[in-house]
Amino acid sequence: MSAEAQDQKYRAPALAKGLDILELLASTEDGLAQAEIGKQLGRTTSEIFRVLMVLRERDYVQVDEADRYRLTTKLFEMAHRTPTIQRLTAIAGSEMQKLANRIGQSIHLCILHSGQLLVVAQVDCPDTNVHTVRLGALIPIDNSASGRVLASQMDPGDLDILLTLAGPGDNDQRTRFLADLAQVRAAGYCQGRSLTIEGVTNISAPVFDFTGNAVAAMTTPFIHRLTGTGNVDPDHARSLLVQTCESLSRRMGAGASWKH
Repeated sequence: MSAEAQDQKYRAPALAKGLDILELLASTEDGLAQAEIGKQLGRTTSEIFRVLMVLRERDYVQVDEADRYRLTTKLFEMAHRTPTIQRLTAIAGSEMQKLANRIGQSIHLCILHSGQLLVVAQVDCPDTNVHTVRLGALIPIDNSASGRVLASQMDPGDLDILLTLAGPGDNDQRTRFLADLAQVRAAGYCQGRSLTIEGVTNISAPVFDFTGNAVAAMTTPFIHRLTGTGNVDPDHARSLLVQTCESLSRRMGAGASWKH
């Protein structure tokens, strides 16, 4: 059987339509009407009607009062039920909160998801003024410390796959991103001025699992407060964040195979 014939044999058109719809809705903030979904996917409304009804019945999408379809949190909840992420978020929560309280900053934990970063855990410090990253947010890899940390630990082949999934993006950002990876890998962390928000220093370090692979990046978007007696400086915060990541890595089973 030819490769083309084999591909035809195992095609599941309805499943493909459903995945196309989920991926499209994941990239929209305000939801889409049925006709808009069909237009953007190059399909008629009748082609996608039944698929939308199934996705709605299974609680993957919901319809608002304006008849616009939006994703529910079901996919996010399913991702958290995978063994690695479930274990990671279970053990990381209290450690992240202790760190946030100690350095007076918010902390978030990211994993790679389809060429982007997915925020799977987030905590705030008790301070009145904080800068946070929303739980469940998807972040481009090119302009983030978390993306640099995780990409710096990859073999060339895996990095190529990540860049393909991430898409071409901005040429200058991608060039700067790739140029930073060797230094980040050598240091074991990423610390530098935020590329998106003035006055923020992003500090990030990897968390490794029992295979020795970096499975997550813990990051603080460090804001520089003008007042307060309990503030720590960015370098001290980075030292404590790295220590926390090393502790979490050991609890995730990182041992002799740990690439650090």
